[in-house]
Amino acid sequence: MTDKTPIKMLHDRLLVELDRDAGERRSSGGIVIPATAAMGARRLTWSKVVAVGPHARSVEVGDRVLFDVEDKAEVEVNAELYVVMRERDVHAVAADRLGSASTGLYL
Repeated sequence: MTDKTPIKMLHDRLLVELDRDAGERRSSGGIVIPATAAMGARRLTWSKVVAVGPHARSVEVGDRVLFDVEDKAEVEVNAELYVVMRERDVHAVAADRLGSASTGLYL
């Protein structure tokens, strides 16, 4: 994120960039499922954190976070689309720095 005016996130807010290819996905059989297809359950998505507020405790810039796409507030900065959310709305964090504190799952 580059801008002439600095942006500082406040409190426990996170700014994450949306994955451009997160809309479409493929089934295990290779069938392309468009982003507009209705899902039976809520769909969570992974995104990269680009800025954090001073009170965010478990998330750092560069981490990938899992969150509910339906509970997002979008903002456009320099023609790029980002999502603003509170740290408590994150379901999981994926980062190399977690080391042995992880659950044993790997991405």
